[in-house]
Amino acid sequence: MQPLLWFSWILGGLLAIMTLLFIFRIVLTWYPQVDLQQGPYRAITLPTEPFLAPTRRLIPPLGGVDISPIIWVALISLIREVLLGQQGLLTMALR
Repeated sequence: MQPLLWFSWILGGLLAIMTLLFIFRIVLTWYPQVDLQQGPYRAITLPTEPFLAPTRRLIPPLGGVDISPIIWVALISLIREVLLGQQGLLTMALR
């Protein structure tokens, strides 16, 4: 198999996992009493917080609502479409 094909599969899986983790973070913002450093929440917090902290400094919460996970879901979706979509760069390179 081509190395580029392997790379696109790995990248697609990684982007899907990160999207799912950010969606979990969006849901967790609805429950501010949840301690994100405890139990299974830590598995969601560790990979996402390095992305969310700088985003929060640029765009602070609006009316007490943290929109930084929403921004990252949008960015990852854009990256996925540009690279792996039907007319994406990696998809076209594999043809």
